[in-house]
Amino acid sequence: MARRTLVLLIFSIVFNLCGAFASGSDDHSRPMILPLYLSSPNANWHHRQTFDGRRLQRSEPNSHMRLYDDLLANGYYTTRLWIGTPPQQFALIVDTGSTVTYVPCFDCKQCGRHQDPRFQPDLSSTYQPVKCDINCNCDKKEAQCTYERRYAEMSSSSGVLGEDVLSFGNESELVPQRAVFGCENIETGDLYSQRADGIMGLGRGRLSVMDQLVDKGVISDSFSLCYGGMGVGGGAMVLGSIKSPPDMVFTHSDPFRSPYYNIELKDIHVAGKPLKLNPKIFDGKHGTVLDSGTTYAYLPKDAFHAFKDAVKRKVNFLKQIHGPDPNYQDICFSGAGRDVTQLSKVFPQVDMVFTKGQKFSLSPENYLFPHTKVSGAYCLGIFENGDSTTLLGGIVTRNTLVTYDRANDKIGFWKTNCSELWKRLNYSNAPPPAPSAFDGRNTSVEISPSIAPSGLPDTVIPGVLQVGLISFDMMLSINNTIKPNFTELAESIAHGLELNISQVRLMNYTHTGNNFVIRWAIVPAESANCFSNTKATGIIRQLKEHQMHIPQKFGSYQLVKLKVEPQMKRSWWKQHYWAVAVAVIVTSVLGLLALGTWLVWKYRLQDIVSYEPIAARAIVPEQELQPL
Repeated sequence: MARRTLVLLIFSIVFNLCGAFASGSDDHSRPMILPLYLSSPNANWHHRQTFDGRRLQRSEPNSHMRLYDDLLANGYYTTRLWIGTPPQQFALIVDTGSTVTYVPCFDCKQCGRHQDPRFQPDLSSTYQPVKCDINCNCDKKEAQCTYERRYAEMSSSSGVLGEDVLSFGNESELVPQRAVFGCENIETGDLYSQRADGIMGLGRGRLSVMDQLVDKGVISDSFSLCYGGMGVGGGAMVLGSIKSPPDMVFTHSDPFRSPYYNIELKDIHVAGKPLKLNPKIFDGKHGTVLDSGTTYAYLPKDAFHAFKDAVKRKVNFLKQIHGPDPNYQDICFSGAGRDVTQLSKVFPQVDMVFTKGQKFSLSPENYLFPHTKVSGAYCLGIFENGDSTTLLGGIVTRNTLVTYDRANDKIGFWKTNCSELWKRLNYSNAPPPAPSAFDGRNTSVEISPSIAPSGLPDTVIPGVLQVGLISFDMMLSINNTIKPNFTELAESIAHGLELNISQVRLMNYTHTGNNFVIRWAIVPAESANCFSNTKATGIIRQLKEHQMHIPQKFGSYQLVKLKVEPQMKRSWWKQHYWAVAVAVIVTSVLGLLALGTWLVWKYRLQDIVSYEPIAARAIVPEQELQPL
């Protein structure tokens, strides 16, 4: 979805598909947990959980599946969903502002180039079209129901409705369920250009995945989202109920107020001081809406200016600079430092105040985003809205577990480290941690890039790492046997991975016919000895998820092998050879100067010793010359 989405307005065509939503399941309600972080869980998780300090409690079994992407890097989070029999995989944006789940159809007339192949109904033995009736809009042949969704950023999706088996991966305890979804025929705007395949709709509506699963009785009418922090990403999504932490802050959510998930926001405090606004300012139009498909937050005009001015007064010692994009009037500050963990010492705390005076505190990462062109600079991630709706996107809820308790019409907020949410869930039978890419020994980790329909490959680098080298083998399938231009290919790889060209190095290559197997090495920048954890994770994720694009003239490529090597421990000589060299040079120069000084002194001493006055010399009598 667009990063600058103002208010997500869905102009829905009503689909009351009375007979299309069967609810025949005798299973008890079980929550389904879907982690958005990069880890390597590889076992079934069947266990119970209790409170331990700030740990979550769960009395029902749950399961999880891998999710990907980062809020600011991609503008969204995606989950992997499998549709059909055999399953076809799709990367779908997790969106609480949408009510339909849709993917590109095989015969789409206007669909962009996305992450996965398009859905092919003919390849699924369980696919059924939703037949046209009086309760839906129909296609031109009057044979199949259709859907259409339009968004405020001028993107849209339309297509036909089908029903098939939805699977959540082999790690999910929720068995595959039949559900209605959209098969796209036309995409426009950001939906056309985005990398993700489509949308997973979690909003209120008969076509929503949540509503369909709840109607079947397989999960409770609740779900939770937890987004990772700045520069980290990750987190978790829970479909179904979990026992709330005791210090979770709840606010009422009125399902009749608007079709979106709204909260009762009454005031905003900056550094403990209220903005002194009329509470009704946050109740205009759709009220205050939470939308996971929107990146940033948007306030009505008066609220935005009051918030902006209050923040600027608190950081008046920082220099205000222009934003990274000249098309937007971003408010940015430089001089705050590169360590995001220290931002709370520079920028003020912001509190959202609800109806009964409860406060939900925002740290700087909940209203700032890093400047992409100036190191140590940050910009406000809260903007002025074009209308009276208050829209809170994903940035506001980073490192916050947000529970959408639809059964009780309330939404809860709990500050936590979402990237470690699984640790806080206190699994008693959790799978062992994945091997670290660097554990103090000279080891390396090889990664299989293969992806099975039932699951995804394990994560490579959990925890704090010191990755010194990333190498990978790529197989190119080109249309001719001419050797590819490796320099141009290296530039494309560097551009795709956001690296300097000097960091991408060709190791070797082999070829058989039109297939070239090329080995590349990715090294840290010249000024660094190793990659940062965030950068290494990003590179590996892009390679494993096939997110790196290369020019079409190189043909298609496939990742054959991926290897991560730790930062090598250098010997004492390698660590100090510069100092030794300088010392040798300085010693040599000083030695030469000393030798030269000694030689000059000796030469002058000889001159002084060899000189004698005339009077002191022996008198030698003159002798006549002998005759010739």
